[in-house]
Amino acid sequence: GAFERDPQESSTTDEELSRAGSPGSRGGGSTTTPDYGEKRLPQALIIGVKKGGTRALLEAIRAHPDVRAVGTEPHFFDRNYEKGLEWNVMPKTLDGQITMEKTPSYFVTNEAPRRIHSMAKDTKLIVVVRNPVTRAISDYTQTLSKKPEIPTFEVLAFKNRTLGLIDASWSAIRIGIYALHLENWLQYFPLSQILFVSGERLITDPAGEMAKVQDFLGLKRIVTEKHFYFNKTKGFPCLKKPEDSSAPRCLGKSKGRTHPKIDPDVIHRLRKFYRPFNVMFYQMTGQDFQWEQEESDK
Repeated sequence: GAFERDPQESSTTDEELSRAGSPGSRGGGSTTTPDYGEKRLPQALIIGVKKGGTRALLEAIRAHPDVRAVGTEPHFFDRNYEKGLEWNVMPKTLDGQITMEKTPSYFVTNEAPRRIHSMAKDTKLIVVVRNPVTRAISDYTQTLSKKPEIPTFEVLAFKNRTLGLIDASWSAIRIGIYALHLENWLQYFPLSQILFVSGERLITDPAGEMAKVQDFLGLKRIVTEKHFYFNKTKGFPCLKKPEDSSAPRCLGKSKGRTHPKIDPDVIHRLRKFYRPFNVMFYQMTGQDFQWEQEESDK
């Protein structure tokens, strides 16, 4: 069906948008940055991956006083590019502040690296990656919550179930072939300008991953373990109450959905399918994300 390749599919729910406030606001209703300063192109972009943990990363980095981030996904370099620069919804920033946005579809958009490079070749890029098998199931789960009538994961995952041929054109599977997409970015950007964040470690050790992110962005390490506590119900870390707001910031209702049970044989086939691409990705990035070590997919 056409549903899985819907370019307008956005991973941002209305609930998240209303929580994030207007594009110029800093989520928590913070008054730390006055409305003067100037609009600038983002110096840093979270470019992917969908269902990798990009919302969690954005919320965490927004806790940093020197970061101004857009709460919604602007899709500037994919869907809205033709509308021109004036369209850009970036908040106003003062000198020394970093402007950021996140649009997870950039990582898999062929034209995105060229467009970003031609507009701001020094942009720092952040990619949150996650075990591609779990990511695919999470992607499917999100679509299923909006379209309960879609076929099962098993049906969509195979071109030919008997032969065990994986359908790599289905977006839920294609997005996880990270090596393929990264190749496209490396034609325009040096590896040193791209930070790969582990979606798994963002949950198990948020402060550790955030230290890397702040170092990469040239920011003081202000977001530390003091900022996080663990929410046992969801199994996610949450940001503690910011000074200026009454409640701690946890991810919205659309996060942490329960995944449907997938046939173990399908999981096994998918792992086998991704393994060579994962190894290639580890070699390209010089980082081992240890997805092969995970005995069972959560």
